[in-house]
Amino acid sequence: MALIVQKFGGSSVADAQRIMSAAKRAVDAKRAGNQVVMVISARGDKTDELIDLARQVSEVPPPREMDMLLATGEQESVALVAMAVQALGEPAISLTGYQIGILTDSTYTKARIREIKTDRMRKALAEGKIVVAAGFQGIDDDFNITTLGRGGSDTTATALAAVLEADVCEIYTDVEGIFTTDPRMIKDARKLPRISYDEMLELTSLGGGKMHSRSIEFAKKYRVLLQVRPAYTDGEGTLIAPPQEGTVPMVTGVALVKSEAIVNLRQLPDRPGVLATLFTKMAERRIPIDMVIQDIAEEGIAEVTFTVPQDDLAEALTAAEQAVRALGFGEVHHGTNVAKVSVVGAGMRTHTGVAAQMFKSLSDSGVNIQMITTSEIKISVLVNRDQREQALKSVHEGFQLDQEISTPPAIGFAQIGKPKSHVSRDELERDVVSRLASMEDIVVSEVQLDTNQSRITVRNIADQPGVAAEIFAAVAEGGVMVDLIVQNIGHGHQADISFTVPRTDLERCLLLLRELVERWPGTNVSFEKEIAMLSVMGIGLRSHTGVGEKMFRALASAAVNIQMVNTSEIRISAVVAPKDATKAHTALLNVFGREH
Repeated sequence: MALIVQKFGGSSVADAQRIMSAAKRAVDAKRAGNQVVMVISARGDKTDELIDLARQVSEVPPPREMDMLLATGEQESVALVAMAVQALGEPAISLTGYQIGILTDSTYTKARIREIKTDRMRKALAEGKIVVAAGFQGIDDDFNITTLGRGGSDTTATALAAVLEADVCEIYTDVEGIFTTDPRMIKDARKLPRISYDEMLELTSLGGGKMHSRSIEFAKKYRVLLQVRPAYTDGEGTLIAPPQEGTVPMVTGVALVKSEAIVNLRQLPDRPGVLATLFTKMAERRIPIDMVIQDIAEEGIAEVTFTVPQDDLAEALTAAEQAVRALGFGEVHHGTNVAKVSVVGAGMRTHTGVAAQMFKSLSDSGVNIQMITTSEIKISVLVNRDQREQALKSVHEGFQLDQEISTPPAIGFAQIGKPKSHVSRDELERDVVSRLASMEDIVVSEVQLDTNQSRITVRNIADQPGVAAEIFAAVAEGGVMVDLIVQNIGHGHQADISFTVPRTDLERCLLLLRELVERWPGTNVSFEKEIAMLSVMGIGLRSHTGVGEKMFRALASAAVNIQMVNTSEIRISAVVAPKDATKAHTALLNVFGREH
C-alpha cells in the first residue's frame, strides 16, 4: 500500500465545485489502494481578504491576533474538504496544524517549527481515513496559534511527505506541469514528463516557479518524488525526481527574465575586500542581485558588473556609490533595456557543445551577447530587451525543445524507486524539523573546492553576434569540457571572455583557440595553468542577499584576493590563487557552518 500526499493550493479549493473535485481526487487515490494525506491552503483570495479586513480594523494589527485570524482560512478549507470526502463515501478527518502535531516557537507570523508529531496522522491513516491537513500553521507551548511565514503549503506538504516517508507528493496547480519554456510566449513549448531537482531549482523563473524553491530543496534532500499536476484536468503533469540513469537531454528548458538592469563598477582596486564592501552595501538594502561577474583584472584594476530587477536599480546605484566611496576608488555606471536568457540541462555536464549551440542560435538570429555567466547545469546570457522574445525563440528552436524526446514513463513510482531511510523514524522527524527551523536562514548546502582547472582568457574580441559561438564551437569540436564562463560588459566595441577547463585539456584548448584568433587582428589569448575555484552551493542565493556578503567578507578576512566571480540561482563561484586555496576553503566552511 502506497502513501500519497496531495497538496491543493487556494485556487484549487476556491469554491464548492473545486472542493468536490479535489475531494474526488483523494477518494480515487484511496480507492486505488493508497493511504492519502491532503494538505490544503486557504480558499482562493481568502488570506488577502482577511489581511485587508484586519488593516481596516487596525493600522498595525498585533502579530498574535493576525496569526489567530489567518489560520482560520486553512481551518475553513480543511473542514469543507473533509465534508466533501465524506459526502463521496469515504471517512476523513480534518486537522489543524496543532492537531497534526506541528509545535512551534512563539515568533508570530514567522514561527519556527520545533517538533512534528506524526502519531495522530498515522493512526487515522491506519483506520482507513483520508487525513485533511491545514497548511503552514502550528501552535506554541502556551497553545497560541502560530503561522510559519513565507513558503506556503508546498513546503508543509513536502515536509510531511518526508517524515511520513510517502511514496509521492502530488502538487495540484492551475498549470499543466513544467514546460520547456513559457508557453504564453512560445507556442511550441512542450510539457516535460520529468525534470531533476537541480534543473528545477535553476529554472525557478520558468513558471513551474509556482512551486517554492524550499519545497524542491526539501524533496531533493529526502528524495521525495514531486508530481506537479493540473487541478482541473486528468493530466499527469511533470515529475520532479532524482536524475535518471543513462542518456539525458543536453538542455531541458529555457528561461527568460524580462526586465533586468546593469550596474557596472570600473577602476576598482584589485585587492581583498572589494567585493565584501560592495555586497555589504547591497545586503543592507536587501537588494536581490542576479548575475554577478568579475573577470581577470588588468594592471591591478578590476571591474565588477551585476544585474538587479529593473525596479531595484535606483537603490542598487545608491548602494554602489556608497561602496565606491568606502573603497576610495571606482566609478559607477549603469544600463537598462536588458533581459536574461538561460538554458538549463543536467546533460550539459557531459556534453561539450551546449554553450556553442546556444551562442550560435543567438548569433543566427542577430542577437548580441552582453554578459555570460554559468553554473554546472546552466548558461545565462544578457541580451537587449528589445530582442528578448527573439532570443528565447531562437534558443528554444536551436535545441529542438519543441520535439518529443523518448523517455521512460513519468508515472510509475514503484519503478523509479526511492531508497528507504536507514535512520529511525524519530531521527528522520528530528532532521526534518531541524531543516524546517532553519529555512529562513541563509541556506548553503555545500562548499566546494576545485584545484584541477585552468583559466583561459580571450581579450579584445569584437563585441558582435557570432564571436562567442566561434570560440566555443572550436573548443567543443576539440572535445574540451568548459565549466565556468565569464563575459563582462564590453567597452569600445570590444569584449573579453574568460573560461575554465580541466588542466589536462589546457594545451589542446590553447592550440584550438590560437588557430582561431589568428584571424582576428588585435585579439590575444592568455592563460593561468593553476587556479583554485571555490563554489558555494545552496537554494535562495539570490533572495538571501547576505550569502554573497558572508562569502566575500570571509575571503577578505582571510586576506584572499578574488580573481573571477560567477553566479547562478544555486551557485556562487570565485576563482582565487592556488596558494590561497586551502585557507579560502576553510574560511568558507567555517562561515557557513559546513563540515571540514
